Amino acid sequence: MILSENYHLVPASNMVPESVQLSRLKNVEAENSLEERKDQVLRQGSRRQENKGPLGASSCLNSEISGKLADISARGTEGDLNVNVQNKVLPKKDGNGQDMTLKDLYNDEVTFSDEDDDSDWDPVQKPTGNVGSSGTTSFIDVENTGKLSETCVSDTTRDHDITSQQEKKSSQHEDMTLQDLYNCEVSDEDDDSDWDPLPVPTAAVKWFCVNCTMVNFEDVVHCGICGEHRESEILMHGCFASPFFKGLGSEVPIEGILKDQFLQDLSSDSITAVGFDERMLLHSEVVIKPHPHPERPDRLRAIAASLATAGIFPGKCFKIPAREITREELKKVHSLENIEAVEYSSQIVASYFTSDTYANEHSALAARLAAGLCADLASTIVSGRVNNGFALVRPPGHHAGVSHAMGFCLHNNAAVAALAAQMAGAKRVLIVDWDVHHGNGTQEIFENNKSVLYISLHRHEGGKFYPGTGAASEVGTNGAEGYCVNVPWSRGGVGDNDYIFAFQQVVLPIASEYAPDFTIISAGFDAARGDPLGCCDVTPAGYAQMTEMLSTFAGGKLLVILEGGYNLRSISSSATEVIKVLLGARRVCKVDNVVPTKSGLRTVVEVLKIQKNFWPKLDSALSNLLSLWGVHLQEKRKKIIKRKRAFVPVWWKFGRKRFAYQVLTKNHRSKSKKW
Repeated sequence: MILSENYHLVPASNMVPESVQLSRLKNVEAENSLEERKDQVLRQGSRRQENKGPLGASSCLNSEISGKLADISARGTEGDLNVNVQNKVLPKKDGNGQDMTLKDLYNDEVTFSDEDDDSDWDPVQKPTGNVGSSGTTSFIDVENTGKLSETCVSDTTRDHDITSQQEKKSSQHEDMTLQDLYNCEVSDEDDDSDWDPLPVPTAAVKWFCVNCTMVNFEDVVHCGICGEHRESEILMHGCFASPFFKGLGSEVPIEGILKDQFLQDLSSDSITAVGFDERMLLHSEVVIKPHPHPERPDRLRAIAASLATAGIFPGKCFKIPAREITREELKKVHSLENIEAVEYSSQIVASYFTSDTYANEHSALAARLAAGLCADLASTIVSGRVNNGFALVRPPGHHAGVSHAMGFCLHNNAAVAALAAQMAGAKRVLIVDWDVHHGNGTQEIFENNKSVLYISLHRHEGGKFYPGTGAASEVGTNGAEGYCVNVPWSRGGVGDNDYIFAFQQVVLPIASEYAPDFTIISAGFDAARGDPLGCCDVTPAGYAQMTEMLSTFAGGKLLVILEGGYNLRSISSSATEVIKVLLGARRVCKVDNVVPTKSGLRTVVEVLKIQKNFWPKLDSALSNLLSLWGVHLQEKRKKIIKRKRAFVPVWWKFGRKRFAYQVLTKNHRSKSKKW
């Protein structure tokens, strides 16, 4: 017996006659036609299911298949077959794809090419009618056959839908480009409930220190540069405000304190005058930048707050009335080009003379007020109505040259004051500039004028420090050689000892030989300790000591003009100590045995070697310094030799390096014998 899919053969003894076989073949052909129609219906049902849904397709297929099966059953009864048909026989094809007859199956003349694995096949037995004694076959149960067909069609349709969806997804992923993926609307069928998105980075919150303008992060309470508290009240109490916590005190604004103090009578007992006007606070940078500009209105507010808290101004000093400098007075110092350029800035909301020198619509007025206050203070002091004065003004001026504004400076206030003092009767004017930057504008204006002696102490570093001018070799031109004296420091961190030493060896001897009638200090406090631009180490006591030294000239006729200084605590405390000296406070300080640094000593000796050609008193000072410097270097050299000797390991004497040990120790012994 041969078993294959959808076939059930009986033994040869039970074979029916040939006429019956022919009738059976007709039924087989009809069933083949039915199977083809069935496959076609299945394919059409799949398409309908995609378009109409599963329910509509299933009902249509069931009704159609049931009708076909009933038709075949009716036609099968017409043959009046007297055989016991137990199962429906379906055609089988050979390896060449041709249909096989029952005779071929019986004779086993064709070799089957069964490509499918039918080992696990379990045929479904369809119910058949009972065969009666007369040999007629009963009808097939159409109802059960319809249910079975419906189940098969539903399973086939579902499998076909799943396969078509998978093929569609795979074809989409294979054929779609990046642009298609970007443009199409993707249906995200995955469960994203456990997806944790990356946190969006937030910008760090920063705050700027009110004292030094340095940037700090939100979680920091004290400035990382100067240590000032974030909520410091330095603008209310000046240097007297606590740097560690929010200070307590009056909440009255500084402008209000100064405004309430009206002009006092010049014939009062006060001998120190202060020049200030609130309109100079309007000069500020309009353009908002990542970092605040160091030259800002808070500089004046902090100094005024310190003076008010100390009871100095208003109180012991009086305020002179402010006026704008005239164009005729400015022409004695600046070119018409510079004057018109500054005036033109009042027509523009925001402008820049250089990359760091800003101006707004109020800057020209502030510059004229500053120059006017300095001129009036100088003439008042020279006339004898007051003994000295302090010009609390801005913008600064010692970088402003004949025809240009630069370095935060618009008009040169010190030069205007010097010419105003000469107009008031002073023949010789001394200008001492201790700002950490060289006053290139002041030197340019007076470099060929013997009636004004300009001395500047500043950082130079071989021309690498701003503005790059002010070398010791710059002494003046056109017959005024020696009337420009520059003390250029070769490094930062210069402190009180170097400044006082330079005063003792250079400034005071030259000033005493010059014998000025009036003294002006270009008081930039950016060489003070903690300044973000100067990076030096001068203390308020050091500034007070230098002020006291200069007050001994010209009968005490001294005018201090504010220049630079960008640490509010440093400039407020230094300015307060300077004004105390102007008021008559004397400091008890021993300055006889001041020891400078090595670099400071070299700078002073270099200046003396150049300036001794113009000031004879400097010869003896240079000789003394050279002798002291030689002894100092000799002591340093001996210490270095001992230090080098200690670096020779003792075990070298017994190893492979014994020759090097003998050479090094022998050289050290010979050098020590020479000393």
